[in-house]
Amino acid sequence: MVTEVVPGPRQRPGKQQEGASLKSVGRRGGHLLRLLTRDKVGLVGLVIVVLMMAAAALAPLISPYDPTAMSDQRLAPPGGDFPLGADEAGRDLLSRALYGARTSLTVSLIVVTCAGAIGVLLGLLAGFYRGVLDAIITPATDIMFSFPTLLLALAVVAARGPGTENLVLALVIVFIPSFARIVRGTAMSVRREPYVESGQAVGLSNTRLILKYILPNSVAPIAVQFTTSIAYAILIEASLGYLGLGVQPPQPSWGSMLSNGKSFMEMSIWPSVVPGVCIMIAVLGFNLLGDTLRDVLDPRLRGRSSR
Repeated sequence: MVTEVVPGPRQRPGKQQEGASLKSVGRRGGHLLRLLTRDKVGLVGLVIVVLMMAAAALAPLISPYDPTAMSDQRLAPPGGDFPLGADEAGRDLLSRALYGARTSLTVSLIVVTCAGAIGVLLGLLAGFYRGVLDAIITPATDIMFSFPTLLLALAVVAARGPGTENLVLALVIVFIPSFARIVRGTAMSVRREPYVESGQAVGLSNTRLILKYILPNSVAPIAVQFTTSIAYAILIEASLGYLGLGVQPPQPSWGSMLSNGKSFMEMSIWPSVVPGVCIMIAVLGFNLLGDTLRDVLDPRLRGRSSR
């Protein structure tokens, strides 16, 4: 006796898979946050980053003075009217440090986001399609890697002139190769996996394969690179500001504050110490967070460090 199988209502696997993917991403995000908060070093880095970004975002509300307002209390020590002292023009160092954080973090986030988007796209194209695209993209990134990062940024800014726009352009060019190389390696590795070959066999388009398989497997290295690149971008932005090629006055910048303060070190160390400490704390926070993300997201490194 043959039993006739009556087909049920047609399912829509696409939407179900998308819903499951969103739930999976949410679970992974919560799990990642729990791992970060359990790690003491990662928790310190996360707290520093959150506090630094909150201070930058709330600078107009929490700054005691206008960062460009001058007074007759030049090079005043910390205390009294100026909690962290005043610079050579009588401007409040606390207010300038808060607005300097706003400048440095804004520039760094814009730079790394733009460089990451372009680098990820180039890496996906080179690693997945190979052939002519890989033959063009990979040598180009290798050539850029052959130049010291700061020297390459300095050359771009020197060629186009100082200013925020040219600074952002220079740093975007500098950080693209790092993202492209990381994503290219991941794409080349995942492309050979059986589930990707199965997707090709059932007729999935290359775009669907990249979005469904290649890109999700690249999220972990991209997240780590994004975090550590912000720390490096803060350093380069401060270095170019110190040389007078970054953000131009009267907009406060940690690098320009450090450069102005060095001429008055014999009379007061605070105009140099305050921006220097701010740079150190910001870079430390992003580096600690990036190192912990690397350990958490890479199972091979998990549990190696005794913290």
